[in-house]
Amino acid sequence: MTGTPTIEELEAQELRLVFDQFTHDDAWALGSLLVELARDRQAPVAIDIRRGSQQLFHAALPGSTPDNDAWIDRKRRVVERYGASSYLVGARFRAKGTTFEDSSRLDPDTYAAHGGSFPITVMGAGVIGTVTVSGLPQLEDHAMVVEALERFQGTL
Repeated sequence: MTGTPTIEELEAQELRLVFDQFTHDDAWALGSLLVELARDRQAPVAIDIRRGSQQLFHAALPGSTPDNDAWIDRKRRVVERYGASSYLVGARFRAKGTTFEDSSRLDPDTYAAHGGSFPITVMGAGVIGTVTVSGLPQLEDHAMVVEALERFQGTL
């Protein structure tokens, strides 16, 4: 991804990256792909995949810290509440000339509209989970998740 994506580009990602189903095995395969991407780039990230409230995959790579897990939780809660990627939610607030922190009326210790958490959407069921990366600047976290989803679905 080059440059900052527009809201339309972010929305198009979410419309394109939809699953027919999402199983425990899919979570393992997607998580393993993210670990491979992160290791290739020596990215100090933590990775989390959930379906509903169940954590299906978690990995913490060298250089990541417990703080990354706290960021994962805060970004994931934004996706669960808004049904859109944490980066898109933040971008929508910025497009209105404000920030998520100033205008959402949500506790910033609980919610963070920073890039890196993406909805797992299943056709006919809607958002059923999240895939989240934390440890890089927010646009890079978001881009890593999108790249992994595209590779996983064979569209990259």
